Amino acid sequence: MRTAVSPSNLAAFHFPKTVLAPYPKRTHNCGTLSAADVGKKVVLAGWLLPERKAGKHVSFFPLKDSSGATQLVVKRDGSAAGLSDVTVESVVLIEGEVSLRPENQRRVPDIDIVVSDFRVLNPAQEDLPFVPSDVTHLANEDLRARYRYLDLRRTALSENIQKRSKVAHTARTVLEQEGTQHVHLGFTEVETPVLLRSSPEGAREYLVPSRIARAEDDRPVFYALQQSPQQPKQLLICSGAVDRYFQLAKCFRDEGGRKDRQPEFTQIDMEMAFVSWGPDEASLARGWRIGGAEVRDTIERLVPAMWAAAEGTELPSDFPVMTYQEAMNRFGSDKPDTRFGLEVSTWAPYDRAPISDITPYLPSAQREALEREGEILQALIVRGGEFTAASHAAQSGAERILIDEGNRASWHRTSSILAGLPSPSDSACEIPSLQPGDHLWLARRTKLAQGGSTPLGKLRLQLSELAQQRGDLTLPAHARNFLWITEFPLFTNADEDKEFLAHGRWSSSHHPFTAPMWEDVPKMYDGRINEVRGQHYDLVLNGVEIGGGSVRVHDAAMQDHIFTNILQLSPSEKAPFEHLLHALRCGAPPHGGIALGFDRIMSILCNTPSIRDVIAFPKTSGGTDLLFRSPAPVGEDVLREYRLEYLKKPTAST
Repeated sequence: MRTAVSPSNLAAFHFPKTVLAPYPKRTHNCGTLSAADVGKKVVLAGWLLPERKAGKHVSFFPLKDSSGATQLVVKRDGSAAGLSDVTVESVVLIEGEVSLRPENQRRVPDIDIVVSDFRVLNPAQEDLPFVPSDVTHLANEDLRARYRYLDLRRTALSENIQKRSKVAHTARTVLEQEGTQHVHLGFTEVETPVLLRSSPEGAREYLVPSRIARAEDDRPVFYALQQSPQQPKQLLICSGAVDRYFQLAKCFRDEGGRKDRQPEFTQIDMEMAFVSWGPDEASLARGWRIGGAEVRDTIERLVPAMWAAAEGTELPSDFPVMTYQEAMNRFGSDKPDTRFGLEVSTWAPYDRAPISDITPYLPSAQREALEREGEILQALIVRGGEFTAASHAAQSGAERILIDEGNRASWHRTSSILAGLPSPSDSACEIPSLQPGDHLWLARRTKLAQGGSTPLGKLRLQLSELAQQRGDLTLPAHARNFLWITEFPLFTNADEDKEFLAHGRWSSSHHPFTAPMWEDVPKMYDGRINEVRGQHYDLVLNGVEIGGGSVRVHDAAMQDHIFTNILQLSPSEKAPFEHLLHALRCGAPPHGGIALGFDRIMSILCNTPSIRDVIAFPKTSGGTDLLFRSPAPVGEDVLREYRLEYLKKPTAST
């Protein structure tokens, strides 16, 4: 029989003192009070920060909540003097009056709260793992990750999380209102499945076993957590149910070990029906030679609105466009940082237009040998100024030659990168603008660029970083150099990340649903695979890719040709796409879309180098969660329910 609790036997129960009496509701947030509130009686609640004593009679305490902090004034001989005995980071409720600071002590904020009474709502233990407010002695990252709920009390992280919410709200508002003069149809937010089927789209997947479902032969079956909503959103557009789709989508990729990557991340994902298949005159005038101008127009309205909400800054409404080949030739990267020069092709002989390679200046024997191999020789010259010291310190796969009077016309004879090519002893290679004292950096690459960067592109970034460290180069503090990169190669055999799926075959540079440029369609069918450009576009900001998308293949025969004849997928590899092929045969409209990396965008808007600082509960670069201690093994009895078992690690005796 249970014992009833009554006032007479209450003392027998060890209730926490903090819950034995009612307390009033708060009237204001700590960070919202101002001089306009002077004289008001207020009730505040928050976390108590370290005391600062001012003479013998008064103490000051910051009180913090998610809106900010305010300063409490406590007289040591008053009714609230006991606040000095409360541990730091305890949750307290205070009652007091808003007071204007003396004129010689005013700063923002210019008010204090003179405390008349307080109550401890929940005391903090004295031996906290670390004190969040102590930013001078910040705890190491692993410790802060283990106690993320404490770390989130830091003002910087709290502001990041709130800014993220504000920007997400702005994105939703803009997209729902999106429309043109002739098409008054906004985007519809639709949630797509997270549990999908494993498919060879590119990145490694997370697999989820099903306890109930079974294969026909009774083998266990698995879901795959979506790498992106790519197939569902295309099928949604094929259905005709919505004309324009978006969602803030959770995506999952098993890319463990990559710096500043997260196994789960968020995309602002979009797809649009009836996008253009090629450019019109207006698009061509803006440098856009592919279809999908509607997607570009949407992004160039959405992104400035997000920046305005977060920073209050105004961005241009028209972002520059550069083709992939131009980016690789000039900057050696498919996501160039255009805040500084040092272009691979900035070297302009006779003050004419920049060149992208120096092969034409080589002796004919070397030039012809390179042409037979389908290669070019690229150069990057450092001559005096801000990059000289950095050039001396750089470590690169490229070759550096210091030019002097003796080798100005003969450097090619001793170049290690040209070793093995014919080089007559009396041949000369005179570059008109090459001067003694110049640093000549050389690298060979294929004539048609492949991959994401070249040796000189990597060198360019290294020189920039070294010059910044040495104080020789200062990048514009608030520069926002947005850039569209277009016309990527549609297929590649130079992507190491996809080799585990490709096994020596061609793979899609983006994904297998990207459409070719219309003028390159014949090349795709007659075997000139390496020359086919895709209607693919990336949005780059200051050397960081923040979004990417494409016009999709909407013709079933073309999509099947890509799967079967170019990617050479086996029937089992093609099976996960059969529903998409059938949807295309059922009358799919031309469509295209894009996904913006929301975490990456927020790290830029919050001016933090790590996306972990803009995610409430991030994981380490290795994919582990130190707070929730995941992933973790499960018992063998649980595995048996899924018809799975641990594979015992073989020992030397077995």
